[in-house]
Amino acid sequence: MSQTSSQSMRILLDQSEIPTHWYNVAADLSTPPAPPLGPDGKPVSVEKMAEIFPMNILEQEMSLERWLPIPEEVRQIYALWRPAPLCRATRLEAMLKTPAKIFYKNESVSPAGSHKPNSAVAQAWFNHAAGIRRMTTETGAGQWGCSLAFAGQMFGIEVRIYMVRVSYDQKPFRRSMMRTWGAEVFASPSELTQSGRMALAQDPNSEGSLGLAISEAVEEAASRADTTYGLGSVLNHVVLHQTIIGLEAKKQFEKIGLYPDIIIGPCGGGSSFGGIAFPFLADRAAGDKRANNLRCIAVEPTSCPTLTRGAYAYDFGDASGYTPMMKMFTLGHDFMPPGIHAGGLRYHGASPLISQLVREKLVEPVAVPQLATFEAGTQFACAEGIIPAPESCHAIRAAIDEALRCRETGEEKVILFNLTGHGHFDMAAYDRYFSGALEDYEYPAAAIAASLAHLPKVG
Repeated sequence: MSQTSSQSMRILLDQSEIPTHWYNVAADLSTPPAPPLGPDGKPVSVEKMAEIFPMNILEQEMSLERWLPIPEEVRQIYALWRPAPLCRATRLEAMLKTPAKIFYKNESVSPAGSHKPNSAVAQAWFNHAAGIRRMTTETGAGQWGCSLAFAGQMFGIEVRIYMVRVSYDQKPFRRSMMRTWGAEVFASPSELTQSGRMALAQDPNSEGSLGLAISEAVEEAASRADTTYGLGSVLNHVVLHQTIIGLEAKKQFEKIGLYPDIIIGPCGGGSSFGGIAFPFLADRAAGDKRANNLRCIAVEPTSCPTLTRGAYAYDFGDASGYTPMMKMFTLGHDFMPPGIHAGGLRYHGASPLISQLVREKLVEPVAVPQLATFEAGTQFACAEGIIPAPESCHAIRAAIDEALRCRETGEEKVILFNLTGHGHFDMAAYDRYFSGALEDYEYPAAAIAASLAHLPKVG
């Protein structure tokens, strides 16, 4: 394939090629996923889960079917921006002087500017179909909050969003986007819930966390019969919806006769990583020889090193213990990460599905420091023109590192990473990087151990 061919730089699909089904990796796991547990240590009942989720969502969450159909109404809204382009980063390759071929799936083209609407639209549709007209949620960097606000507007659903305080302050224009689409937005911890009031009583200046914001959103949803909860990552049905990313990418690689050797995605809760990697892991499970040596790399910040330094154990998905306990890599549900600018990666746990694949050594976790990610994001912007979100910069950092290894070895590997969103509303973070105000933070081992000491006792 020519280095300069225009065909090689942007691979497109027709709208008729938007996938008709999502891929469920749970069908291909060597052992079934561990069930969520209630406070008594026993598998949580569907009736209990139905207090915050509609049944049609729970059916997806617990499904072991390999393929689940995408409703036509969801595909029609996807068509506002999908299929998303697969792009060849030829200028970045030249800058790095690498023989590797670097590709990225550009999820920044959605109305909300990230991959998050892939699940938000689906969740809003399933809630609407179940007769729900009001939802609560949390958001870190604001990408998920914007996405559910947009999706709620598509289906006439009222949305209330608890936004992690540090991001609420850092990213005011994300708040503006949510409000433009009709959502209510509150800084978390807030005075609106018992969880928020308790956190503020302990620390009136709390920067908040995704775990705490989840507690607030779940608490409100559980207290109102007319309200359900929508989650932007972690759970099986969310990762399921995101597999449209990798399914499209597979079709796009087929068009140019290539197949990735390395797949990279940022990983906080895990939806963007799972979305791009799982459909290729399906090939590996099916015995496709092209995937025999496939490497899938999940990239997290050193300041919130869930997969690389956490424990594989049952833990709550939120800070207050309102959610069921899930078997996952975790830093402890009361872990309070520092206020890094990649707000979407400041989560104490990780997707149970991704955690199981890491445990089985089918996924490689890597932790990278904050300054190195902004260095990589700036390199990418200068080469390819797109200013990436801080979360995406983590994947770019790992992709550049792999490309540099190829320069040393001479290998012409095909590298694919997920460009999860643009950084147009993150320029304050870039300003801090350029001024030298950002710093690296590696979480102390003693602090992680202290948090893990509070894991719930199971069995």
